[in-house]
Amino acid sequence: MLRGQVGDSVDLFGRDRLALGDTALDLEDTFGVSAAAPAAVVAGPAAAAPAEEEKTEFDVVLEGFGDNKIAVIKAVREITGQGLKEAKETVEGAPSTIQEGVAKDKAEEIKKTLEEAGAAVTLK
Repeated sequence: MLRGQVGDSVDLFGRDRLALGDTALDLEDTFGVSAAAPAAVVAGPAAAAPAEEEKTEFDVVLEGFGDNKIAVIKAVREITGQGLKEAKETVEGAPSTIQEGVAKDKAEEIKKTLEEAGAAVTLK
């Protein structure tokens, strides 16, 4: 069985180490596989995602609030549901993320609302 010191012959299913090694080689040949550990793959520019894929989720980032800070604070409160203090801190802490992982049409709608209030907004 599986008892013994390192270096002792191990009997597994009635086979010693040499027979098990031969069995492994036979399996590799029969099924076209390798028992070797896989090599680490280094990601490079070729491993990047295809450029054809269109991004489906966007982060709406407030870059600045312009001349009309109060209107921007109101818009942020409407969009996020934050209280007055939190919305003010968000606006004054620009650049700050207003929404994360939203659909493209929703992100465009949020951007339009904020820009109408006088804010500078980017979608990432």
